Amino acid sequence: MTNALVSIQIIPKTPNGEDVIPYVDAAIAVIDESGVPYQVSPLETTMEGNLTELLAIVQKMNERMIEKGSLSIISQVKIFYKPDGASMDKLTEKYR
Repeated sequence: MTNALVSIQIIPKTPNGEDVIPYVDAAIAVIDESGVPYQVSPLETTMEGNLTELLAIVQKMNERMIEKGSLSIISQVKIFYKPDGASMDKLTEKYR
């Protein structure tokens, strides 16, 4: 059951101070590969799914940054948890 929304802003420290956008693209690719619904916003990406699964995706995103050569990563994470169901559409429907 979808019981959580997790928003993440990932900020990798690049080896030579290069642009982080290719790293962020790789982090978003991890989400895409997972198959969970997600929305990319200018400053963060929000995923929808089971909290355990979403936290595992956050871990994979950080691991991917290390694989790409990042020296360290800051992940700013927001979690909305509702055991009886969470949905991006439900939370934002009044704005559509």
